[in-house]
Amino acid sequence: MTAASTGAMLLNLVTVLLVSGGAFFFAAGTAGLLRFPDVYCRLHAVAKADNLGLGLVVAGVAIQAGSWTARLQLVLTWLLVLASASVVCHLLARSSLRQGVRPVEEP
Repeated sequence: MTAASTGAMLLNLVTVLLVSGGAFFFAAGTAGLLRFPDVYCRLHAVAKADNLGLGLVVAGVAIQAGSWTARLQLVLTWLLVLASASVVCHLLARSSLRQGVRPVEEP
C-alpha cells in the first residue's frame, strides 16, 4: 500500500463518517418533527438538526470536491440555508403565536 492510496482511503473514510453523521442528524430532525408536541418544538428540532446535518454533509462532500470553487459554492450554499432556515423558523413561530397557537406546557 502506497502513501497516496492510504491518504485517499483516509479521505474516503472521513467523507463517509461526515456524510453518515449528517444523515443521522437529518433523521433526528425528522424524528423530532414527528414526535414533538407543538409547532415551536418541531421548528426547533428541524432547524437545528437539519442545519447541522447539512453542514456535515457539505463538509464530507467538500473533501471530495475537485476544486476550491466547488468547495466555496458548497460552503456558501450551506451558509445561505443556515441563514434562511433561521429566518423562516422565526417567521413561522411568530405567525403561529399571533394566531393564538400556544406552546404545550408540562403537567
